[in-house]
Amino acid sequence: MADVEQNAAVPDGSSNGSDAVNGTAGRFVSSAEGTALAYGSLLLMALLPIFFGALRSVGCSKSKNASDMPETITSRDAARFPIIASCTLFGLYLFFKVTFSMTNAWKKKKKALDTGFIYLFFIFSQEYINLLLSMYFFVLGILALSHTMSPFMCRVFPAQLPNKQYQLLFTQGSGESKEEIVNYEFDTKDLICLGISSVVGVWYVLKKHWIANNLFGLAFALNGVELLHLNTVSTGCILLGGLFVYDVFWVFGTNVMVTVAKSFEAPIKLVFPQDLLEKGLGASNFAMLGLGDIVIPGIFIALLLRFDVSLKKNTRTYFYTSFLAYIFGLGLTIFVMHTFKHAQPALLYLVPACVGFPVLLALFKGELTEMFSERHDSVHLEEKTKMPRPQLCGSTLN
Repeated sequence: MADVEQNAAVPDGSSNGSDAVNGTAGRFVSSAEGTALAYGSLLLMALLPIFFGALRSVGCSKSKNASDMPETITSRDAARFPIIASCTLFGLYLFFKVTFSMTNAWKKKKKALDTGFIYLFFIFSQEYINLLLSMYFFVLGILALSHTMSPFMCRVFPAQLPNKQYQLLFTQGSGESKEEIVNYEFDTKDLICLGISSVVGVWYVLKKHWIANNLFGLAFALNGVELLHLNTVSTGCILLGGLFVYDVFWVFGTNVMVTVAKSFEAPIKLVFPQDLLEKGLGASNFAMLGLGDIVIPGIFIALLLRFDVSLKKNTRTYFYTSFLAYIFGLGLTIFVMHTFKHAQPALLYLVPACVGFPVLLALFKGELTEMFSERHDSVHLEEKTKMPRPQLCGSTLN
């Protein structure tokens, strides 16, 4: 997925990041302490949604709320995903290249352009599209952050305050043909989470601050790891193997991935300033990590945690092995990127580590056949283990 990169374009769209990448005269040279802080923070931020998202995925099953229902990825979905992702990525690349050319034409010849071109420019300009994307991710980010905060709010909500229940119901048709379109139950705690998330959303839309970007990015990553379930280890290997090729090709073979990552103003990546020590919260020289490099290995690690649970041995051997393998793979990615000063496809290092170490462990323990033959999606896990499921605000997941 999206690569790990130094000196990424700043979230607010200023030119500092791109100038640094292009090696212009104003390039900022990060201190060793600032670089280490940025890399360490990216690594920590990547580990948090994987760890907690995996734990929450064990207790995630079908519930009354559509937002709590896991989406199961089949082998067919896994095989098609790299193709769909490639088409989408290349389409975005072409779009941004066209809008960049239109912007240059507007700046050079705006007096000679006809009215039709002017309207076309404003409709399809990169700034306008990024504004629409900001509003889109504003809504998605609020919902994702609210869902992420919900279990924490259940623990800190004062028992003295009334917790009223609400239901949002949309139906289609009438009588016997009536069909539910939306049936969402929530309570006062969920409304508080929604209010806090809305404040972060407004902050992101108005300022595009990197902290607001990261809050939304962490929420997206945690929800992805929690709610996207691979049904078998074989499916996980197909998905990771396909995206391994996808990542290597689009980063090393072309400039498509890096171009889109810099042009796409959306919380689809985690960023951390390398000049934080020098400039504080107003820093602008960023290292970045794409959310795909967190979610894709993360859903595989969560699958191995559910496999540990299904073994009924009260151990989390495969989960911890894959988790440590992820740390090793991402650390190796950062090391290579820092050494060669070039954006790296993180899945090039993460996929062999996250798949190879658990498979070797299963081979050593004689559990390889069981690992690849059983389903480990949420429904099958519930039937096999009958584990008690945690209760989230607004719904009961039992």
